[in-house]
Order: sequence, then C-alpha cells, then structure tokens
Amino acid sequence: MALAKSPAPLHPHPQQSGGRYRALTFILTFLLYTSFHLSRKPISIVKSELHKNCSAVSEAAIIASSSSQQPSLSSLHTDVDCSWKPFDKSNYKQLLGAMDYSFLCAYAIGMYLSGIIGERLPIRLYLTVGMLASGVFTCLFGLGYIYNIHNLSFYIFVQVANGLVQTTGWPSVVTCIGNWFGKGRRGLIMGLWNSHTSVGNILGSLIAGYWVSSNWGMSFIVPGLIIIIMGVVCFLFLIERNWNGVNGHTEVYLQYKDNKNQSYDTELLLPRDSERIPMQPVVVVKSESEPSAISFMGALRIPGVVEFSLCLLFAKLVSYTFLFWLPLYITKAAHLDAKKAGDLSTLFDVGGIVGGILAGVISDKLGKRATTCAVMLLLAAPTLYGFSMISQFGLGPTIGMLLVCGGLVNGPYALITTAVSADLGTHKSLKGNARALSTVTAIIDGTGSVGAALGPLLAGLLSAGGWDQVFYMLMTADFLALLVSSGARDEKNKPGVVFSPLFLMP
Repeated sequence: MALAKSPAPLHPHPQQSGGRYRALTFILTFLLYTSFHLSRKPISIVKSELHKNCSAVSEAAIIASSSSQQPSLSSLHTDVDCSWKPFDKSNYKQLLGAMDYSFLCAYAIGMYLSGIIGERLPIRLYLTVGMLASGVFTCLFGLGYIYNIHNLSFYIFVQVANGLVQTTGWPSVVTCIGNWFGKGRRGLIMGLWNSHTSVGNILGSLIAGYWVSSNWGMSFIVPGLIIIIMGVVCFLFLIERNWNGVNGHTEVYLQYKDNKNQSYDTELLLPRDSERIPMQPVVVVKSESEPSAISFMGALRIPGVVEFSLCLLFAKLVSYTFLFWLPLYITKAAHLDAKKAGDLSTLFDVGGIVGGILAGVISDKLGKRATTCAVMLLLAAPTLYGFSMISQFGLGPTIGMLLVCGGLVNGPYALITTAVSADLGTHKSLKGNARALSTVTAIIDGTGSVGAALGPLLAGLLSAGGWDQVFYMLMTADFLALLVSSGARDEKNKPGVVFSPLFLMP
C-alpha cells in the first residue's frame, strides 16, 4: 500500500465539470449513433430506383417502335433503361430482401461478439475503428453505381462487411451513456437520447432522397463520409467513464481518519452537492483489482435478460421491416416517386421519436418497464392493420397512421434497447460489477437483430403474394412480442409476481 499525506487545501469539486462531461457525452453519443442510422437508411430509399415500374416506359417504347419503320434494338429493352441489373428481373423483391438479410444477419451474429469484445477494449478506440470501417463500406456500396458494377455478390459482400463493423456502435454508446447517468430518470433520459435512431433515419432519408433519382451512388457516399467524419470526432472528444472512476481516470480512494475509533472510512471520490470541499489529511491507497468482465452465460442468468431479448426480437422485426420496406411500399401503394416516398416515410420516424420519449416518461412514472412495453404492443397490432387499410385512401389518412404506427412500434423497441438494457446491465444481482453493461446490451440487441434480419427477408418473400401478407406477418410478430413479455418482471414488482399482458396487472 502506497501512503501519501497531504495538507488540507480547498479543492474545486468535480460536480460542475461532471455535469459538463455528462452533457458532452449525451450530445456526442447522440450524434455518433445518429450517423450510424443515417448510413443504414439509404438502401431503403434506393430500392425503388434499383427496380422501377417500367410499364410506362415500355408502353412509350412500343408506341415509338410501332411508328418507326426500323425500330432500334435498344428501344425494345427498356428494362435496362429504367432498372439496375441484377435487380431488373421479376424476382427483384427476393434479391432486395437478400441484401437486407445479409446486412442484418451479419449484424445479429456480430452483435453477440461485439459486446464481449467491447468490455475488454477501450470504448473510444473500439467505436472509432468501427465508424471508420462502416463509412468505408457505405461509400463502397455507392461506388457500385459510379463504376457501373452489376454483380450481386459485390453488394452482398459490402452489406455483410458493413453489418459486422456496425456492431461496434450500439454496445459502446449505451455503455457510455449508462455509465454517466444513474437510474433516477433513466427512462426519460434514454427516451430523449434514443431519438437518435429516428433522427438518423430521417436525415438518411432526406440525404439519400436528394440524389436518388439523379445519382443514387451519392445517396451512399455522402452518408459514408459523414460517419467517417464522426469517427474522427469520436476519437478526439469521447470521454469514457469507467466503472472505477470519474471521467475515465484511475480510481482514487479517500480515507478519513476517525480520531475516536482509529478507523478508516473509504469512499469513492465522486461529485458532491457543494462546489468546494474542505479536504482533511488523507491516505491515498492503490485501487483494488478491477472486477472481471461478465461471461456470456453469466449475463444470460441476469433476471429479465432472456425475456426482454425475445420480446425485442419480435418488436425489432416489425420496426426494421418498416425501416427497409416502407418507402417501397409507399411507392407502390400511393404511386409516388422515390424521393416523395422517402420523404413521406420519415413521418414514421417522427412518430417513433414521440413514442420513445413517451415510453420512457411513462415507465419512469410507473416504475414498470414491462407493463409500458406490453400496453404499447397491445395497441400496435390493430394500428398496423388500420395502416394497411387506410393507406389505400389517400395522403391525409396515410400521414396520420404513419405517425401513430411509428410511436407504437418504436416505443417498446426504444425502451428495451436503452433504459431496460441499462437497468439489467446494472442489476442488483451483479453486486456492483458495472462491467456487464456492454455484454447485456449486446445480447439483447443481438437477439433483437435476429428479428431485424428475418423481418425484411420475410417481407421480400411475402410481398410477392401481396402486401396484405406482409402486414399479417407484422401483426403476428407484434402479438408474439406481447406474449413473451409476459415472462418479464417489472423492477418494482414483488418477487415471484409476473406481469400479465392480458390483464395488465403486476
């Protein structure tokens, strides 16, 4: 033990700087993950450009060829003029679904490993490398247009690689925000913070929509450059707060000597209410050994991890089906061009922002995360059916239903991936070991990503038989999410009392 006595000066208290660091972490991690989602959105906007409705072009070509005495061969191959090979065939929905599945399947598999790796590496460096790599692969997809690449294997490879490197993002930012903010108003704070998902989707839609009709390669290159820039910002400014200290510094213990009992009281140097603290002579001791990172099986044994992971699987299936297929659905159902459909689809994310914040506020107020999720899931199922019906009746009803669906679908998704993950990652069963947060977050979001991979894939297969089948699939998934949430316990529930989604009773 190293001993060092010091006089009793007045030290500026870290409360004020701690508040600044919290604000910086909140804003910076918000922007970092906004750029992640911004780079995922272009593929859904570009889908309607990769395969256009060529009927109008074909009719014009037939008329032109019939009026000409010597029709040119190129005029008879109008599919080349309006669609991008290899997505110009009748099975284009399956091919587009395969691209979604390749990204999301790689993301789901990589997520289970990412949390474990992230617990053992510096978050700042881990996140920076992931963002730079993700930006490169996003740009690479856009370069397929610039260099006229029509090989499906190229696009599949880029999607798989991008899915793997993007797994560095979520466990890292949730760990940062969870370490800086306590449980007091975690639902509200996480609800506000998690709006980065919808903000990223909105910005990605607007950026991709700007170039989609003229040069869809730029719809990927610009978001790719943005996430590269944000990766550099992450490296320069992100401040980690480790389990054992303030602002990422080494743990320091203060031991105050009691004159009467001749004993030492040891406490962590953390922010206090006052701005300046009179310091007594202290003994600075070396920090205790750092607790080991939790194992994968150890994280699964935390109460609630399995139940909420399965609930997120089905909830994320619904959310990501909308993320990847909504613009194309609007194009077909409302007969809008790619840019207008992309702009209209952002309303789903606007509703998602409101839904995520509302879910956080309600769960904070009631202290019941599982109940809040179940109620929103219960309301989401009939809303999805209503959207499939009302979207046929014009723009006005479609706008209203997009907002409502976005709130009810993304509310539970946002709550589980943020506040619930942070709660479970700091569960009392861990006995103060805060190094489980990244692993728990990765398990929950990784399981959810399995649903995210299945949803767009099933949508691509089922849409060939009509969009009604897609909505039936979404409603079934929503009901299953509600069903598995019956095994989740609210934090304030009495031991052994399980929440029932059918009667909404704790």
